[in-house]
Amino acid sequence: MFQALKEAFKARESQEVPVGAIIVKDGKIIARGFNKCIALSDPTAHAEIVALRKAAKKFKNYRLNDCYVYATIEPCAMCTSALANARIKKIIFGAFDKKAGCYKSMLKTADIKKLSRRIVISGKKEKYLSEECANIIKDFFKKIRQQKV
Repeated sequence: MFQALKEAFKARESQEVPVGAIIVKDGKIIARGFNKCIALSDPTAHAEIVALRKAAKKFKNYRLNDCYVYATIEPCAMCTSALANARIKKIIFGAFDKKAGCYKSMLKTADIKKLSRRIVISGKKEKYLSEECANIIKDFFKKIRQQKV
């Protein structure tokens, strides 16, 4: 998760919402990503999508079987669907996203047993730098609100 958090710091330095993600296979990082929506003028350029695209290109396959994704925040509906379509084995996230998170917070897709492609999800406070992952986003938006005053 520390490596995903490093990606989030890169996003923050680029004036993007500070979210980072990495994809791991066989214990090795195969792709990294951070939010690039503003830089690319692309609403789909979330950290998870950026990392998925890099991994798929590297393997020349959209199926990323036996891969794990570490993300600093609970994925949104778009990323949740993309991760499932990529056949990601497990998603581990640091902080819950009560407004847009789609595993446990908002849509609770983790509880839908009829989904054809289910992913193992893990977001446990004590293990995955949840405080650090939450704080980088909170601090980012706090700073933006202060600048608007």
